[in-house]
Amino acid sequence: MANPNKRKGTAWESAVRDYLNRFLGLVDADGTFLDPMDGRNIRRAAQEGARDVGDVHAAPFILECKDVEKSAVPKWLRQARIEAVHAHFPYGVVVHKTRGSGVAAGRVHFDVPTWTRVRSALGLHPREAAELYGVTVSARGLGTGRWYATVTLERFAVLLADVRAGVSRAVR
Repeated sequence: MANPNKRKGTAWESAVRDYLNRFLGLVDADGTFLDPMDGRNIRRAAQEGARDVGDVHAAPFILECKDVEKSAVPKWLRQARIEAVHAHFPYGVVVHKTRGSGVAAGRVHFDVPTWTRVRSALGLHPREAAELYGVTVSARGLGTGRWYATVTLERFAVLLADVRAGVSRAVR
């Protein structure tokens, strides 16, 4: 792979995939899938060109992974939404690498409609969800299309497990 930016992006996608698979207990100590046919396995998606389906599939989420210094979250979230539709997944989010930190510190961004649907599926009030998953909200300008919610990848892994289980930690 000659392009250094492509190499960085691929490494970040793989790090996100590996972190989530380990967190969810889907791989052994060597990183090999316990059940290669398990639909819950987190996988890097093949590139689809104009009908791109996201970088990482973590059902029911499409993860659009970004390892760049300059942030463009609203633009990336639009891209993630489109890719989730292409992949027939209900949720599209962005995972942005945090410079100088481990993979768990990566930032997972949700647009407001996606965050609302996820927290509603868990039966959580906005304040409850914010406390439970460490959500911060960025309200940039007056247009709500530029607003988004953010959690760390570590907290997203917990959220992903909760969404997959169909229960809220607040109710457990």
